[in-house]
Amino acid sequence: MSDQTVDSPRPKLTKKDFTSDQMVRWCPGCGDYAILSAIQNSLPQIPENKEDFVFISGIGCAARFPYYMNTYGFHTIHGRAPAVATGVKLSNPKLSVWEITGDGDALAIGGNHFIHAIRRNIDINILLFNNEIYGLTKGQYSPTSRIGQVTKSTPMGGIERPFSAGELALSAGGTFFARTIDTNPKLMTQIFVESSKHKGTSLIEILQNCVIFNDKAHGAVTSKENKDDFQLHLEHGERMLFGKEKQKGLILSGFKLEVVTIGENGITEDDVLVHDAHEQDTIIHHMLIRMAPPFFPMALGIIRSVEDNTYDQLVEEQYQQSLANASYQNVDELLQSGNTWEVK
Repeated sequence: MSDQTVDSPRPKLTKKDFTSDQMVRWCPGCGDYAILSAIQNSLPQIPENKEDFVFISGIGCAARFPYYMNTYGFHTIHGRAPAVATGVKLSNPKLSVWEITGDGDALAIGGNHFIHAIRRNIDINILLFNNEIYGLTKGQYSPTSRIGQVTKSTPMGGIERPFSAGELALSAGGTFFARTIDTNPKLMTQIFVESSKHKGTSLIEILQNCVIFNDKAHGAVTSKENKDDFQLHLEHGERMLFGKEKQKGLILSGFKLEVVTIGENGITEDDVLVHDAHEQDTIIHHMLIRMAPPFFPMALGIIRSVEDNTYDQLVEEQYQQSLANASYQNVDELLQSGNTWEVK
C-alpha cells in the first residue's frame, strides 16, 4: 500500500457556501449589500479551499462584514485591521486574507497602519468602502469628504482637502490598485477575482453609497444619465475609450490628459492612449486616479498591477535561511550544548 497522500479535488462551491446565517443589519438601500453579494459570488471562482479564506475588519458599518461571511474572520479595533491581517498572513501564509475597511477606518485613525501595509506589500486584499462620510457614528465628515461638504461636524462646510486613496497607495509603493462602484456587481466580482491572483497588497476602492447620511455622493458617476460620459472602464492593453458609442477617449497633451472626440480635429481611435496597468512608472496611473467629473470620466477597473517582492515571502525566506544557518535546531539541542551537569 502506498504511503503517498493524494490531495482531494476542491468541492464545487457556490455563493450559498459563503453566506452566513446571521441577519444582515445595514440600512435598507445601503451599497454594502451589493458589495457583500459580489464577494460571495467571487469566492467560488477563486481556487482556494473554503477554510483558507479569512475576513478581517476594523470598526464602522463596513466592519460588520465578517459576521455575514461563512468563513473565518476577526472583527478587530478601529484602524488596526491591517496589523491583524499582517499577523494572520505571516503566521499562515497559505491563507487568502481579506481586509474590509471604510474611508474613516482606513484613512483617519488607521492611516499609519494602512500606508505601511501597502509599503510592505504583504499579500492581502484590502476592500476600502468609500462613502465619503462617517456612517456608523451618524454623519460626521471623513478624510474623503469634499471641500465645502456640510455634515454634522462641519456645519459651515468642510475646509480640509480630501484624501485620494489611490494616490496615497501609489505614493506608498502600492503594486495593485483598482476602483469600482457598488452599482456594478459584475465589475466588482471581476476585480475581486483578479485581486486574489495578485501577489502583494491589492487595494480595491469601492465607491459606495450611504443612503442616510451622504446619499448620491457618487451620483455624478453612477446615475443612469451620467454613467456613459463619466465612467471610463479600463482594460489592460485596450484603448481608453468611453461614451455611449465609445466616441470619446483620452490622449496625452503635453504633461496632461485630455478628453477628445473621435472624428473631431483629425482625431482617430489610433490617437487614443492604450492602458498599461503593468507599467512600473506611476505617472499615468496617478493621472488616471485623479480624474473626476465634470471635466473627466472616473477611471474604473484595474488601474495598476505590477510585480514586486512581498513582505510575507521575504520573511519566510529569512526564516528558512536562519534555520539553515542555525547552530541548534531546537531548544533541547541548545540546552544540551557545551558543558552540562547531571544533578542527582
